Amino acid sequence: MSPQAANGLIYPKLAVIGCGLIGSSIIRAARAAGAVGEVSVADASPEHRQKVLELGYADLVTADPAEAVRDADLVVLATPVMAMSGAFAQAASALKPGATVTDVGSVKAAVVEALKPLVPEGVFLAPGHPIAGTEYSGPEAGFAELFQNRWTILTPLPREDDPYLEAVQRLVDFWRALGANVDRMDEKHHDLVLAVTSHLPHLIAYNIVGTAADLEEVTQAEVMKYSAGGFRDFTRIAASDPTMWRDIFLANKDAVLEILGRFTEDLQALSRAIRWGEGDKLFELFTRTRAIRRGIVAAGQETPEANFGRDHRQ
Repeated sequence: MSPQAANGLIYPKLAVIGCGLIGSSIIRAARAAGAVGEVSVADASPEHRQKVLELGYADLVTADPAEAVRDADLVVLATPVMAMSGAFAQAASALKPGATVTDVGSVKAAVVEALKPLVPEGVFLAPGHPIAGTEYSGPEAGFAELFQNRWTILTPLPREDDPYLEAVQRLVDFWRALGANVDRMDEKHHDLVLAVTSHLPHLIAYNIVGTAADLEEVTQAEVMKYSAGGFRDFTRIAASDPTMWRDIFLANKDAVLEILGRFTEDLQALSRAIRWGEGDKLFELFTRTRAIRRGIVAAGQETPEANFGRDHRQ
């Protein structure tokens, strides 16, 4: 554990660029844990800035990323993925030596490629991804408990110098103070894993809800009135922020298309099993997937995130 973490205050100043669900939750959780001192926020949206001012959890609220990151010890980029490089380019010249820059994007290889050339000398880039969220968005959607017992994946650069390793460990300490479990992996492997566990499920949800909405034989009122539990879960996922998910699919298209191709092949095999009455194949698949679900629950990764987030909105 770093000396800073041992003293409780891990980063004297935190700057968050982009204050939606994740950015605001980081601030709330860091404040609650006593992990940070001063907090500054930069957001391009006047409505978001006004809401942050009303909520009162930042010492400085501005539209200028450079103003927000001045003297910051940790900078968190929490904008949509495709907007990160532009925001960081505005902020880079104001970063102090020794500062750590991380992000919360669901795609890592594209983020590293975009940000790495912009990092000033003496500043440490350590990309990250907290795997947590709800379908809600905006500064008012955040809550301090969002990261409790959830995983945050860090994808550090391939550097072995002591100052960089110490900066990464300090970031690990920060996320653990927020209640998260922390893992590290290569950014390309991260993108493949998330294509399976997050990106493809969201793509399926968006598509199946869109299909239901387009059916001429079923009215929209019937879709809403007779939604069973499975379809309701799809609609919750499909209610996620459209800008964020547009950017994720564009930035992680290679991994998503690879997994989508495999999924399409498996779906065709399942279609054949149904067509030819091959009940043993269906039973084997359903038994195997049921075991995976039980493993997720046993690992403590099933939490009522949607209800929890709804209860904690202001």
